[in-house]
Amino acid sequence: MNTTGNQPALPTFPPGTGVNADGRLTIGGCDAVALAREYGTPLYVYEESAVRARCREFLTEFRARAPETAVLYACKAFTNTAMLRLVAEEGLGLDVVSGGEIEYARAAGFPMDRVSFAGNNKTAAELEMALEAGVGTIVVDNLLELIMLREMARGRGADILLRFTPGVDPNTHHYNTTGTADSKFGIPRPVWDEAVRTAVEAEELNLLGLHFHLGSGLYEVEPYREAIGVVMDYAAQARGLGLDVIMLSVGGGFAAYYAADHEPPPVAAYAEAIVTTLKETCARLGLPVPALVVEPGRSIVAQYGVALYAVGVIKDVPGVRAYVNVDGGMGDNIRYPLYGYVQQAVIADRPQAPGTRTVRVTGKYCESGDVLIPEISLPDPRPGDVLAVAGSGAYAVPMASNYNGSYRPAIVFVREGQARLVRRRETIDDLTGRDVQ
Repeated sequence: MNTTGNQPALPTFPPGTGVNADGRLTIGGCDAVALAREYGTPLYVYEESAVRARCREFLTEFRARAPETAVLYACKAFTNTAMLRLVAEEGLGLDVVSGGEIEYARAAGFPMDRVSFAGNNKTAAELEMALEAGVGTIVVDNLLELIMLREMARGRGADILLRFTPGVDPNTHHYNTTGTADSKFGIPRPVWDEAVRTAVEAEELNLLGLHFHLGSGLYEVEPYREAIGVVMDYAAQARGLGLDVIMLSVGGGFAAYYAADHEPPPVAAYAEAIVTTLKETCARLGLPVPALVVEPGRSIVAQYGVALYAVGVIKDVPGVRAYVNVDGGMGDNIRYPLYGYVQQAVIADRPQAPGTRTVRVTGKYCESGDVLIPEISLPDPRPGDVLAVAGSGAYAVPMASNYNGSYRPAIVFVREGQARLVRRRETIDDLTGRDVQ
């Protein structure tokens, strides 16, 4: 599907998004309307070249400043075997948070020594799975887990990081905050000493260093600076306990580009702030600079995934508003109902047409809160149009449900005019196959 080279004013869509000779939206050189017709809707479309370029950007920017940096893709943002193979091919590691994600990694043939296992409530079965699979690093989240792992690792050992809660407010949505003192995640400050002593004294455990995670969707670099200072200051004080930080993970949380008026800092800005602060802090404290670990997830995929929907009923409420209903909604894209975050969208059939009606885009689910976009100007939407919603690459797919008996959507990767199906749409057999008769 050839494009004309025209670039619509769609800054939050994947790079290279354009308009073809028929005036329709193209993603990765593929006609979005044709994709919707071939694979059905809702449909998730990922621009593969852009995702690969984003992986390389993180590696390039961080390793230019700290050559030993490990970039781990936080696969909770979007997990699929094709995606995990892509990540492995681009040289990234993997951040997993459950036994299911460990199994996903194994199914994809991911190198397990490049996998880090985090999570705030790991079960004994999950820890055993991690040890048996040869997961590279286990990020210990609490004292109970530390004691469990000490016993389970006897005779085989485990490399670990201790996840500390640094007490830093990252200025993001409260659902996305993970590094404040009032958080279910991480080891709280009053028991840092106890955790370090326990880890250092455990012959079965190899304590490589420390980990923290501040939250998700961080548009500022200052929280990273502050947290590095807090954690490394403690590391200097705890040398008497035997703490030797040879690895520091600053987590992820790098913001994605969802709205044209709210652009996040470039990767280079995050890298510069984090690496410079770490080096300056270590110099001030007389500590060697540890190997750095970063865990981007949302920022790897959010902007490079587009959700396609078919427009159905259009309901006008005189003097109130117009509703444009689509064949998906909160069952496959819960961003707005959960977080209140607004995404951009266009009618893929005529993406460059000016907006003529201000409408609310809603889904087909039996909930009044089933809203995709609360208010947007669209060019005379009609039943049968294809609505393309930008910024759908992160968390929409993994948070999808079968509410109202819906089928979770298919996923295609597009690249240079070619599309490949990487996940088929569910069927009734998928929905009923686990039911016991």
